[in-house]
Amino acid sequence: MALRFEHKEYVLEKELIEINEEQATPEELDEYQKHCNDATKVSCIMVATITPELQRIYEDYWTYKMNKDLMEKYHQRARQEKYKVVKSIITSKMKYREYVNNHVQRMHRYVDRLVKLNVNLNEELAIDIVLHSLPSCYDQFILIYHLNNKENNLAQL
Repeated sequence: MALRFEHKEYVLEKELIEINEEQATPEELDEYQKHCNDATKVSCIMVATITPELQRIYEDYWTYKMNKDLMEKYHQRARQEKYKVVKSIITSKMKYREYVNNHVQRMHRYVDRLVKLNVNLNEELAIDIVLHSLPSCYDQFILIYHLNNKENNLAQL
């Protein structure tokens, strides 16, 4: 969020390439210097916010390389977590004698976790999944919900 606010996200995706200062135009020098300064600041932020063990590994990395390496290391773990949460949310059913509020809150936590894992799950689909997870005794509620055509979000549900 800090990078987005400061308009410095580009340093994660654009590698800093050395330029020949003698042959570069003033605009190219300015752009290179800005990129270098931004990459230094972002590297400091990244290193400051990771575990001490990872700090020792990445303290001399440039931002682009650090981001690329971290993505390669943790992509598979994130993919496994996405699978686990998706499996949980689509197989979840409200338990016998469970309060509906507790069940919906659990489902809401699954949705929130998927959003944090960059799964594009729109509100309408999330609500449909939650409604599907309710037992048949809620069929009347689901029917009325759909007939009313109210645009509720998951928290309002």
